Amino acid sequence: MRIALAATCIADTMFPGAPRATVRLLERLGHDVVFPRGQACCGQMHVNTGYFDEAVPVVRNHVETFAPVADGEWDAVVVPSGSCTGSIRHQQAMVCRRAGLDDLATTAEAVSARTYELSELLVDVLGLTDVGAWFPHRVTYHPTCHSLRMLRVGDKPLRLLRAVAGIDLVELPGAESCCGFGGTFALKNADTSGAMLADKTANVRATEAEVLTAGDYSCLMHIGGGLSRQRAGVGTLHLAEILASTREEPTELPPARAARQPADRRTEVAR
Repeated sequence: MRIALAATCIADTMFPGAPRATVRLLERLGHDVVFPRGQACCGQMHVNTGYFDEAVPVVRNHVETFAPVADGEWDAVVVPSGSCTGSIRHQQAMVCRRAGLDDLATTAEAVSARTYELSELLVDVLGLTDVGAWFPHRVTYHPTCHSLRMLRVGDKPLRLLRAVAGIDLVELPGAESCCGFGGTFALKNADTSGAMLADKTANVRATEAEVLTAGDYSCLMHIGGGLSRQRAGVGTLHLAEILASTREEPTELPPARAARQPADRRTEVAR
């Protein structure tokens, strides 16, 4: 397959390991990955905060950049983020129609129909659960809200992780509870967000995992920050970074940023 990568803003600017791992993984599986250089933001943060008019040029840029997938130039678009995939699939056409741009909305729908979050692409499109990965470490998985509730990816990420050679995959208590990030929610409702984060980090620490993984680096940034401030000794890696790891080219453990503290500190507020 010929697959276009939508890297996402946060990964491109702060966590480039995720899109790079996505490319490495897909190329190892025999697929051709292209990077459309005109890409920028998908418009999610504008829409989620009510700036629909301001989102129009941002959405237009995304739709026009990835429009070749609608014409068959690429077979699919892959996004290493559940929240950005959700925005592309459920918000972009709505923004266009609201602005009276029906033709652009039709193109947006055609683009979104071939846009997939990474685990969706691997399991539903490529028919894979074992991607030949090797990661001999203790790992726990956080299912992000958008991937779980908007995309309904279900257990696809877990099925992929269970097939990783050498992994010690530990169930995360209260896994389906929100981590408290929610984009601007963490800024506008800092106290509530901090309390939710404290619950999440306590559950992560209870697993005694070396690594926390998820399909969105926004959530990993939030939870990882809390774990770091608690000196939990737990690193974070995107799902793609674990799936891209092999014996020949292993993904290194992330820096935990601080030595692990005793378990009786795990209920500390993470702010």
